[in-house]
Order: sequence, then structure tokens, then C-alpha cells
Amino acid sequence: MSKEKNIPTITVNYNNNGSSVTSNELGMRAMQELAYEKRGEQYLLIKSPPASGKSRALMFIALDKLNNQGVKQAIIAVPEQSIGSSFNDEPLTKYGYYYDWEVTPKWNLCNSPGEDGSKINSVKAFFESEDKVLVCTHALFRRAVERFGIEVFDDKLIAIDEFHHVSSNENNVLGAQLKDFIERDKVHIVAMTGTYFRGDANPVLMPDDELKFVPVTYTYYEQLSGYKYLKSLHIGYYFYSGAYTDELTEVLNPEEKTIIHIPNVNSRESIGGTRFKLKEVDDILLELGEWQGIEESTGFNLIKINSGKIIKVANLVDDDPSKRTIVQAALKMPEIKTNRDHVDIIIALGMAKEGFDWIWCEHALTIGYRSSLTDIVQIIGRATRDAPNKTQARFTNLIAEVDASEDSVTDAVNDTLKAISASLLMEQVLAPKFNFTPKNPQSKEQEGFDYGEGGYDPNKENVGWNEEKGEFQVEIKGLSMPESEDAKRICKEDLNEVIAAFAQDKEAIGRGLFDEELVPQELTQVRLGKIIKEKYPDIDDEDIEAIRQHAVAALNITQMAKKSINNEDDASIKANTALIDGIRKFAMDVRDLDVDWIDSVNPFSEAYSILSKAMTEKSLKAMAEVISSRNPNMSIEDARELAKRALKFKNERGRLPDIKSADPWEQRMAQGIAYLARKKSEEQNG
Repeated sequence: MSKEKNIPTITVNYNNNGSSVTSNELGMRAMQELAYEKRGEQYLLIKSPPASGKSRALMFIALDKLNNQGVKQAIIAVPEQSIGSSFNDEPLTKYGYYYDWEVTPKWNLCNSPGEDGSKINSVKAFFESEDKVLVCTHALFRRAVERFGIEVFDDKLIAIDEFHHVSSNENNVLGAQLKDFIERDKVHIVAMTGTYFRGDANPVLMPDDELKFVPVTYTYYEQLSGYKYLKSLHIGYYFYSGAYTDELTEVLNPEEKTIIHIPNVNSRESIGGTRFKLKEVDDILLELGEWQGIEESTGFNLIKINSGKIIKVANLVDDDPSKRTIVQAALKMPEIKTNRDHVDIIIALGMAKEGFDWIWCEHALTIGYRSSLTDIVQIIGRATRDAPNKTQARFTNLIAEVDASEDSVTDAVNDTLKAISASLLMEQVLAPKFNFTPKNPQSKEQEGFDYGEGGYDPNKENVGWNEEKGEFQVEIKGLSMPESEDAKRICKEDLNEVIAAFAQDKEAIGRGLFDEELVPQELTQVRLGKIIKEKYPDIDDEDIEAIRQHAVAALNITQMAKKSINNEDDASIKANTALIDGIRKFAMDVRDLDVDWIDSVNPFSEAYSILSKAMTEKSLKAMAEVISSRNPNMSIEDARELAKRALKFKNERGRLPDIKSADPWEQRMAQGIAYLARKKSEEQNG
């Protein structure tokens, strides 16, 4: 392996204040208390990271609705049977709450065989009973709605765990049923998700339906800052050539508690599809060390590593029932939560992701790009549990380098772009919350924010930091603020959704990385504006512009912060980007923080600088050639948007943009006007 390769990493350090794992007088942790404050709302959407306590938050809310709000029964739907155990009995009064959480065993249909062996009959029997709580899978819930109609759910609570499984796509049955429930307006709904990019291709809810939900947002930063033990989280990707098993030990430390997700059998990283998935596991075991046999009681592989230590490796890839059942049972033993050495490494294909709770996991190692951002967030969530003596965790994505000689080079380029996109988006998820305000003569210091050495300066744009809340307050000259409730909600709650759509846009990220003649405003203003308009077609142009400005500010401030740290002379800082410190350093260094300056920054330039260090020159060239071959000419829509920007330019400066200007953005706006004039002339002349 080339010694020049490295692992580009985003690192976030947390302050370990213990707040997210400390309970109040009712036995509620920070996120649960936040959600409980909204318990009176009919429609509640809880967005919170894995391990933040969403299941118990729902228990508190459901019990209050059942005992104090006139709700008759609660139906909890989970995506798969294994997650049903999250809603087993809990003696909540023991910790200070008013009621205990109790589920009659026959009504937990993730475990119970059902009435006369029929789970759908059990749902009917539950409706006719005096009992209060039913737990079932999403699939069974869908069948129950189809069988019994939505009216039988009137005055009941429907709680949907892992809500990102829902989609507004017309082919998503659960999404269509949810829309029917909202239109009838006779149920209470609590939706919970640990994924910030809810719906990679289709939104979970249409905007008009989502407005009916009151959001409770608890960020990754709040969650991890409130831990007792975990201090740092590292997100990185590594490019390899040949078989990934040959380079696995470059990123895998067998002394770390690790979940390895091998490639999808249909992906280009897979060494031979379904027939060879077991061989991939054998190759991994061989790389780890010397096989010593199978532990009879657990089915775990025993491997002697270089240090002489015997480690235990669970194989969840082998789907032979006689073997997998033993391994799965061993991973559900009580010891998994109390004994750090119960298992050392887990190898999985489609398992050990959503809802899989192994607090000791320090490294989530994923081979091959994942098309779903939801999948990536869930995988990272496996490593972000707090556990004694666990001070850091990391996620590493191994990606096959682009090979220009392959027939599928275009697919390889697309996969790599998506992996880079996912890395950019995770940087946004891990960053603290940004609150943007316009800088004007009336601007003043906000209580609770630290503005650094010298304090608040009324003569410049200030950036304040609130350690307790994990929030930045950023003043930007010329910033537009949203007016409609929809736009305000998007700027407050869903900027990451907007950034996700932008970073996943092939044209945007491809040109941002490889178009040497790119004028950044073509992406930050024209392309991003178009993407937001398509995403929110009912929002007016003024609010679209406000959303655009907030989104690009969040993205580019994060990227500039990363750059400021990467440019430090300290070698220890160069190795890993300490994102929070980078934002604070950026805040001190910046002179004039205004919208025009933010728009002039290419959001993907720092990603390219890191990519160029991680990938061979040959692979970089192959990517550039594929992307340059599909660079679009100016479209009529782009020309119209450029003309709008040119009109704004004229209103501000008293003249139209000059096509001979030294400013490339002014040139581009002038080209847009010229393009429209030429098109109009062509139409008039037939």
C-alpha cells in the first residue's frame, strides 16, 4: 500500500458535562425532558440521535396521554421484531415518575405468537379489550389498518418508531395511511427518528402535513456533549485498490470493539456477490490473526491476534439457521451490556444496524458506499453509545478507488461522489446548531453567548458560542430572514435537509470538486436556489432566498472552519479536524462576514483538497474526465436565474453586469442576459 494514503477525518470533541445521561426528579434524561414538555401536542415529531432515549421518552408521553389526555389506547409500531424489546415493562415510579410502563405479554406482538397463532386477530382482540398498550411491527400495523380501517384507531395514540421508514411516496403504504390519519384528525401521533435525513429521495411527510407536527430536535452535539465517558467522534473515509481485505488492517485495530459491515453483494466492492460473502468473512478472519476454533456456548470465532490475545468474532453474515441462531442469542445475552469482553468484533451484512444496541462498540467500519444517508447515520449510531472507559469512537468508510480502465468507471465516480457527499453531510450533523441573524445598527450581544477575547464588538459581525446549549449565534451582514411560518421552520429545523439535497446533487458536487472554471455563485446562488425551489414549490421567492442564504452559510462556515484547522502548523491538528475549535478560530479570523462573501466560497473546495491527499493522481484524473464530459451548457432556467441576479446587481450598483468585467461572477450574470437575448432573437427570427 502507498504510504502517501491517509484517512481524511472530521473530528468533533465534546465537553462531557454528563447532562444527557443525568436524570431529573421524574427520572427523565435531557432529551426525554425536552420531549415531555411537548406531551400535550396531538402530533409530535421527535428527532434525536441513537441512544438518546427515545423509547423511554415515548413511554413518559404515552402514559401521560393515557392517564391525563383522554387517549384510550396506545399502539407502538417498530420496524422489526428485535426492536420490540425496547418497549418491555419499565418500573418508572422507581425513578420518580407517576406511573409504571406495563405491556401485557400477549400484546407485545414482536414476541407473542398472537391469538390462535394469528397476530392480526390479536390486534382486533386488543381493540376490544380494556388493556392500554400494544407493540407490533410496522408491517403488522399496515395490515391492521388495511383490515380494520382507520376509524377503529380514533382516540388512540399511534407511535411510529424509526419514522424514516415512512415516505410520502405514493407507493409507501405506511406513508399513505399516515396521511389518511392526519386528514381524519382523530388520533394522536408520536413519530420518532434518529436520522436527520428523513427520506433520502422522497420526504417522509409532505410540507403541509409536516407543519401539523410539533418538532422536538435534540442534536448529536447535545447528546454527545452530555455523555460521561465518550469525548471524541471521528468520521473518515479511506480509498483502497484491489481487494478490500488486503488493506483492512490499515484501518482496523483488532484491539478495538468493532462492527464490520461488509459490502452489499451487488456492489462493486463485493469480491464475488452472494456466493462469495462467506469467503469475504473468512478473508477478514485471516487478516485478523490465527483461527483457534468456535466458542461452543456463543458460536463466536476465536482468533489469536498478533499481540497473543484471543479475541471473539461474531459472524452474522452466515445465514445458516443452525449457526446464526446461536450467534444472535449470544448477542442478546445480559452479558453484552455488562461485560466489555463478551464479544470483540461483529461482522455483518444487513444486520447490526438499526436498533442494534452494543454500548462497547468503538469503531463502525463500513466497506463500500451506502446509497442511503439514513443507513449511514444508523451505522454511525452503533458506535456513539456511552460506556465506561470508552473515550472515543469512529466511523470509517472504505471505498474502492476509481479505476479508469474499468467498464463501470462512471458508476464508480458516482459512488465516490455519494460517499464524499455523505461525509460532508455528517460534518453538518455533528456540528453544533447555528442561529443566524442579520448584522445591523440595532444588533446587540445575546445573553448566554461567549464572543471570545474582547467580547462583543458592535462594529463588526460577531460569532458567539453557548457551551451549555451547544449553539453558535452568527451575525451576517446582508442576511435575509424568513417571513412565512414554513420558511421559519425550515431555517430552524431543516437546514440539514436542504444541505443534503444540495450535496447529493451530482451536478453541484461534481462541478464543485472538478470544474476549474467554476464561479462559486453558480452553485451557491443559482444551483442551490433551484434545488430549494424544487423542494419547496409553494414557498415564495423571498423566502426561498432566505432559506438559501441560511443553508449556504451553515455549509460554508463549517467548511471554512475545517480549512482553518487544516492549515494550522501544529501537526497533531493537521491529522484530525477539530470542528468546534475550527469554527471558533474561524470566528476570530474573519473580518467581514457578509452574504456576498459566503456566496463566493466554493462549498466543495475543502473536500477536494482532502480528496487529493487520499486518492491517487490517476484516480483523481479519471474522476475529473468523467465529470468534465457531462458538464452542462447553460440552460434556459439557469439563464433566467442569472438574469434575476443581474437585476439585483443593477438595483444595488445602478448598472447591469459587464461581460468584460474582471469579476467572474459579474461576467457570468452578463452571459445569462446575453443568452436570453440571443434566445429571444432566435424566436423572433423563426
